[in-house]
Amino acid sequence: MEQRGHKARRTQAHFLYCLVAVFLWSVAAAEIRYSVSEEVNEGTVVGNIAKDLGLDKSSLKDRKYRIVSINTDPLFHVNQNDGILYVSRKIDREEVCAQSSTCLINLKTVLENPLEVHYVELEVLDINDNSPTFPEEEKRLEISESVLPGAKFQLKPARDPDSGHFSVQQYKLSNNDHFRLEVRDKGEDGKIPILVLQKSLDREVAGSHSLVLTALDGGKPPKSGEMTILVKILDVNDNTPIFSRDVYSVTLSENAQIGTTIIRVNATDLDEGQNGEVFYTFGNSVSNNLFKLFEINSSTGEITVKGLIDFEQKDKYEIEIQASDKGIAPLTTEKSVIIKIVDVNDNAPEIEVTSYSSSIPEDSRPGTTVALISVNDLDSGLNGKVICSISGDVPFTLSPSLKDKMYSLVTKSPLDREKQSHFDLTITAKDAGQPPLSSEKTISVVVSDVNDNSPEFSLSPYTFYVAEANEPGTSVFSVKAFDRDEDDNALITYHILRDGSEGNKLSSFLNINSENGVITALKSFDFETVKTFQFQVVATDSGTPSLSSNVTVNVFILDQNDNAPVILYPVSSNGSAEGVEEIPRNVNAAHLVTKVRAYDADIGYNGWLLFSLQEVTEHSLFALDRYTGQIRTLRSFTETDEAEQKLVILVKDNGNVSLSATATVIVKVVEPKEAFAASDVKSATNDDEESNVTFYLMITLASVSALFLISIIVLIAMQCSKSTDYTSKYLQETNYDGTLCHSIQYRSGEKRYMLVGPRMSIGSTIVPGSHANTLVLPDRRRTSTESSCIQSAPTVLLKVWRRFPAM
Repeated sequence: MEQRGHKARRTQAHFLYCLVAVFLWSVAAAEIRYSVSEEVNEGTVVGNIAKDLGLDKSSLKDRKYRIVSINTDPLFHVNQNDGILYVSRKIDREEVCAQSSTCLINLKTVLENPLEVHYVELEVLDINDNSPTFPEEEKRLEISESVLPGAKFQLKPARDPDSGHFSVQQYKLSNNDHFRLEVRDKGEDGKIPILVLQKSLDREVAGSHSLVLTALDGGKPPKSGEMTILVKILDVNDNTPIFSRDVYSVTLSENAQIGTTIIRVNATDLDEGQNGEVFYTFGNSVSNNLFKLFEINSSTGEITVKGLIDFEQKDKYEIEIQASDKGIAPLTTEKSVIIKIVDVNDNAPEIEVTSYSSSIPEDSRPGTTVALISVNDLDSGLNGKVICSISGDVPFTLSPSLKDKMYSLVTKSPLDREKQSHFDLTITAKDAGQPPLSSEKTISVVVSDVNDNSPEFSLSPYTFYVAEANEPGTSVFSVKAFDRDEDDNALITYHILRDGSEGNKLSSFLNINSENGVITALKSFDFETVKTFQFQVVATDSGTPSLSSNVTVNVFILDQNDNAPVILYPVSSNGSAEGVEEIPRNVNAAHLVTKVRAYDADIGYNGWLLFSLQEVTEHSLFALDRYTGQIRTLRSFTETDEAEQKLVILVKDNGNVSLSATATVIVKVVEPKEAFAASDVKSATNDDEESNVTFYLMITLASVSALFLISIIVLIAMQCSKSTDYTSKYLQETNYDGTLCHSIQYRSGEKRYMLVGPRMSIGSTIVPGSHANTLVLPDRRRTSTESSCIQSAPTVLLKVWRRFPAM
């Protein structure tokens, strides 16, 4: 029984051993191998593990098929749905396997329930994705110029992270005349570049060489890396100093100051460092006397003056100069310097003024002596010959006298103090030496004034505009003159020229300040009496004899609103502005009842009259034209209208402070038959009244005409006279029908002006500062002044007579 039990137990153990073996065989399955190139894109398919291992794809997800990896960012991952192995991220072979010839990655994949483990071996294939690089971009070598050809200089090799054929395969050296390249292959350590000198170096020919070493890998096309090799040639003392000139010869003036540089010798050494540093000394043959006169700067080679050089003692020196380098075994070169001493002109001329007049009148004649001058020079020969001159363009000259080295300073042209009143004359004395020496002396000459300039007015003629009704005793305008002389010769006094002529009578009402030229009016001007006048002002200086000049002053009186309107119609027998008009009752609307006529002696807006109804019995019956003064009916009369209507008409001008007058018109409404009877009686009465009105109008017209005739005569005289560029015209213009209004035209310079009433000429403009009653007119002057004078008078007379059509 025990044996049987023991056997049964052995059988069971053997069975369990078989199960474990089967299990282990199922867990450790066969290994598969894939290859993939580095740098492939993420998601690239490596292989189908499930297919290659014969696994059931449908159970992969349930059995949690995965890759066992300790990396947080694995290179590969497997899809549980189909068992395909993918690249998770880009693979860098050099990062994974460094420079190993073969790069293998082992992946462990696991299936659960039951547990299965499969190993996948991945080989990462190399690509040529890296260029060779040198340990340093620039290599510096120092080679003595005495090194013989054949010398070798080992360089650090370039490295390439790629492996195999893609690593560094060869080196190239840039073309040059002195070096070649050898490459030594050290197997696993790579290829070592060696620089070999093949031609002797000469630092004086080329102090350095620049080479480029290039490393190439085995790719197609190959990639490369470069390193710059800078070879500095070290110097040896193999060159002697060489002077820049074969012969040094220089001239030196006597009396040269101590420290004066005579010459600078220069020697160069092709070596460098101390081997090329040159210093200078006097030669061994130089006498001790020369050491007292000259010295040399050992660094710069400048030879300077140390003592007093005298041409009379010696006129030539020859000095030996040594140039040596500072090498361990210094090399020396000698050169002679020849110094020639030159006699110099070392005394400047001296100028002395023996007689001098500091002031001279401006009316002095040419040739007037101002000063006597003597010159002297201590030198002899050409160095002592002196020439004197005056600098600048001045009205003076130097005249040599009979005695040697004596000159007279005289005037050579007329003087004018007003142009230049002071002269600083610089007299220069120069000898004939080489180089010439000169000296200068300045003499001040003042030109005194004489009274040779008349006073000049700032304007000619003067034109002033004065408003009428000015306050007597106040200044109205001023004149100003200046004199280019000075002191008393320029002191000016003013007075008005009073010759008693007819045209100069108004000047008696003017007074002028003799010191400043301010003119005051002693009376008030009236535009209606006089419109323009002229006089002359004389300016006299205080010189001896005195000089004077005069100027014409044209004065224009500007109108002010100082006249109230005058009612011309209606006028009653007692002289009041009242009238009675009878009209039939059966008149229609717009029937002319009467016309109020008025006159204003002012001009422009001051004489522009406007009519208005101040008082009326029935406003709906009558209308008044504000410009013509016509009274017309607005409608027909009715039975209820009163038989007598009273109208009070206000007539006012357009001045700044308007003046006015009133007229009263009594309108009687009568039956047609009565109107015819009354008209006969009235006609007789009107004849008497009209004769009275005509009498007053004739008086007024005669007065106005007389004033205009005087103005026209002045106008004709001024137009026909071409003494100045100033003309004045006065033309009377009628205003609107029934209204009399003045207008004045005048010319100043190239412009024509007109003082106007309400009817302004087309194309005119208001003159600033004229109180809006002055216009600038387009210039319509005829080419002939004479024709303008002939036509102006009849034109004015015609317009004056047209002013009163009722007469």
